[in-house]
Amino acid sequence: MKFTAEQIAGILEGDVVGNPEAEVHTLAKIEEGIEGSLTFLANPKYSPYIYTTKATITIVNRTFEPESELSTTLIKVDDAYKSFSKLLEYYNQVKLMKSGIEQPSVLSDNVEYGEGLYLGSFCYIGKNVKIGNNVKIYPNSFVGDNVTIGDNCILFAGVRVYSETVMGDNCTIHSGAIIGSDGFGYAPNEEGEYHKVPQIGNVILEDNVDVGACTTIDRATLGSTVIKRGVKLDNQIQIAHNVVIGENTVIASQTGIAGSTKIGKSCIIGGQVGIVGHITIGNNVRIQAQSGVSKNLADGETVQGTPSLGYSDFNKSYVHFKNLPKIVADVEDIKQQIKQ
Repeated sequence: MKFTAEQIAGILEGDVVGNPEAEVHTLAKIEEGIEGSLTFLANPKYSPYIYTTKATITIVNRTFEPESELSTTLIKVDDAYKSFSKLLEYYNQVKLMKSGIEQPSVLSDNVEYGEGLYLGSFCYIGKNVKIGNNVKIYPNSFVGDNVTIGDNCILFAGVRVYSETVMGDNCTIHSGAIIGSDGFGYAPNEEGEYHKVPQIGNVILEDNVDVGACTTIDRATLGSTVIKRGVKLDNQIQIAHNVVIGENTVIASQTGIAGSTKIGKSCIIGGQVGIVGHITIGNNVRIQAQSGVSKNLADGETVQGTPSLGYSDFNKSYVHFKNLPKIVADVEDIKQQIKQ
């Protein structure tokens, strides 16, 4: 796809300084710009690069005034960073603008779908599935029976959505994610053998949920595992059966959440966090990376460590931990003095 400076300025409501017919077909960092690329300058620290960049077009703030001659065409806007982000979003929408049903694909009985569906090759759509408008399902994806998918959802290649899952509008599921797999439920008998407890619930994703690559969300034993509106999940996260995650919470990669735990809204959970089952985490909680959470947390807490401590307590304790060899040596010295 090629765009001229004039077209880009029209999208961003900006002004062209230079050649309005200059064309670009790719994006680049300002220090790595090549002919035919579009870049931006927002951080003054990168200002020297604008005089050497080979990028064909550069988006800058309206306040920018060059101190020497430029070879790049400028597009002046109110906020270069926000404008470039807007352009990335627009570019992504154009790139993903696919429609139609590719073959081979399977649509089972009683499937309903809206306008603008894209169904990639080798997809399987189960019975009684309902799909909204402008949904994109990329190749090699599976959607089980009785699933509901809202408007403007994207399922990238290789996504697996098990039966009974309910997905709201504007959800994005990245490759390799599995939604609705069985919860980890087993009961031991008298001989110590474990027997599977049937997992007959489902998963509900509300509107505007993003699920990262290779993340798994287990169906509930009974009822629903619920990912509420606006939640953003990174890659390789495990969410167990009957977990509820509140609105606009974000969770980084390799975090594991055990069954029936309730997490509040607007929480920030770092990478490689482990959270035990059957606890409640309040709203606006911050959990630092690699923490182990084994008890309830109140609204607004910030914790770190395993088992997790209050953030400031952890930092104070860590200072002593680093000094532990010296502390032990001092204690031994005191003991020797007492013996004398």
